[in-house]
Amino acid sequence: MIGVELLDDPHADPSAVRHELRDIARLNALFGGTEAVVRELEPLFERRTRDTGHRKRETWTLLDVGTGSGDIARAAVVAARRHGVTLRPVGVELSRTAAHEAHATGVTALVADGGALPIRPRSVDVVLASQVLHHLPRDVAVRWIASFDQLARRAVVLADLRRSGLAMAGVWLASFPLGFRATTRRDAVVSLQRGYAKREFNQMLQEAGVPAVGRYRPGFRIVASWSTGGSRQCG
Repeated sequence: MIGVELLDDPHADPSAVRHELRDIARLNALFGGTEAVVRELEPLFERRTRDTGHRKRETWTLLDVGTGSGDIARAAVVAARRHGVTLRPVGVELSRTAAHEAHATGVTALVADGGALPIRPRSVDVVLASQVLHHLPRDVAVRWIASFDQLARRAVVLADLRRSGLAMAGVWLASFPLGFRATTRRDAVVSLQRGYAKREFNQMLQEAGVPAVGRYRPGFRIVASWSTGGSRQCG
């Protein structure tokens, strides 16, 4: 693993964690993290709309592993609503502080390890892991991806960072006018250093045995999504 980030420590100072999570939510909104996930989810919602013809609203569950402050889960709820789906998000966090932050904004959150989730196979509709895999050793990330494929009834969506020197310089410079704390500035650069090239991401997906390929998205993001059971790739 490259470096150490504040959010790698489940026992980090709660005040520092709260500040960093709020900074990350702003980064997601401004630099493509939220949009990357919504763009992966919307084809899934659109297929549901075509299949049912707007005649019936449905309720789905979303398991958001590494939910942080729940900002992306909340954006997914809004996107789903446009397509007649009531999305019920459940976040998973190793940090009690992060789980509390998500819960305070309306996302039910469990304190649990993403590699040992208390969830039965095929018991949630969609599993989402956004910007969490780069916090893990590579072999652990592969195991997590394989486990997500077993948990989801409908689909899995992965979103992470594309490694880029340009992005590192950009986020460092942008952090000053945005008023980010020094810890956020440093951790944002470390996260990008830990990010993935498409070849590396695809190799992990292949080793996990899932039917997906990585794609780059704006904001130096990389994503992959697939329908569980391998029947059809999303997006």
